[in-house]
Amino acid sequence: MSWQRDESAVTWYALTLDYTAAKWPYAAPNHRKSIAEALTDATEAMFTSDELPYPAMDIRRALRTWAFSNRLRGATEPPEDLAAVVRWLNTATVPVIDLNRPGTGAARCRTLLGRISRKQDGTAAAANTANRKRAVLNNLMQYAIEVGALPANPLKAVKWTRPRTLKTVDPRTVINSDQARRLLAAVGQQGERGERMVAFFGCLYYAALRPEEAVDLRCENLASLPDHGWGELILTNSEPRSGTWWTDSGSARQRRELKHRPRGETRPVPLHPELVALLSEHLKNYPPGSDGRIFTGPRGGIFNDRAYLGIFHRARAAAFTPAESASLLARRPYDLRHAAVHLAQCRSTRTASRRPGGPQRGCPAAGLCQVHLRAARRGQAPHRGSHQAPRRRIDDV
Repeated sequence: MSWQRDESAVTWYALTLDYTAAKWPYAAPNHRKSIAEALTDATEAMFTSDELPYPAMDIRRALRTWAFSNRLRGATEPPEDLAAVVRWLNTATVPVIDLNRPGTGAARCRTLLGRISRKQDGTAAAANTANRKRAVLNNLMQYAIEVGALPANPLKAVKWTRPRTLKTVDPRTVINSDQARRLLAAVGQQGERGERMVAFFGCLYYAALRPEEAVDLRCENLASLPDHGWGELILTNSEPRSGTWWTDSGSARQRRELKHRPRGETRPVPLHPELVALLSEHLKNYPPGSDGRIFTGPRGGIFNDRAYLGIFHRARAAAFTPAESASLLARRPYDLRHAAVHLAQCRSTRTASRRPGGPQRGCPAAGLCQVHLRAARRGQAPHRGSHQAPRRRIDDV
């Protein structure tokens, strides 16, 4: 790269273009999206002037959808309505070396960190969001050092207090088994779409699947689906929704390995008898799609977020009392996954308390990820760990 020979010639915008091009082939779609969001916000703090010749929303759209997306997917020219903005961006940002400049670099870095810590309306961003964007900036600075655009990471010279993030599940969001059964019954009363989604939401509640794992569920994942008793899933993939700007194919979802697991690794999941019954009934009424997908829409398509969120919220309003509806209980489908811990551990705690010595430290709760520690302490179950122990404990109650 020619600009490696002259640090002062490397603008912020040029660096971000090269960085995103280097990261794109190896990043998951949602990570690509996170990078684009962080760099779009950060670039707003790196313009040479506060007087912008184009509306802020047009500049953000040029950055997010062209510079950090379509350009990387093979498009050679920006859309006509953004072409002038893109030409302006080539000369609109300060040299990257300004971040290391004595006297003014620290102030520029503080402005940069301040921008990623705020929403567009100026209010504070969520702690997880700010920390995620800070991680992107740190990685960008490391890339700049590697290619010779910066001598050192300027962000390390600025004291920045990392926002404290929530590391536990709020127990007020966790529904009990009676509320869960009412909710699933109400889902089935929302027309044909709702009937097709009962077992889908059942997978979130009884098996602690993520929505993107349930969307991708196929017949080949059903290791055991008996007439009675426990069954088992072997999860192999998930299909998270990231949006059409960030996938390789331009579709809203892209199939990939399980979250936090290397490609090819599987995850066995025990199926509660009630979920076995729901899945059996679903497969009897709605045969799998042509690719073996278990959950499809009336026209055979993949469940989209808008469809299942609409069904979920209507069912929640119908199933819950006014007080429950106004509370934090199961306000989003993912809360069903948190509630899945209730099925086994609350019963295992009661069972263990009847044994000599009380509850045992070797129970699966020891393997809970940190975000579920509070729920575990309140008597709820893990997502992972031994399958047989929770089964025995539940069957004993």
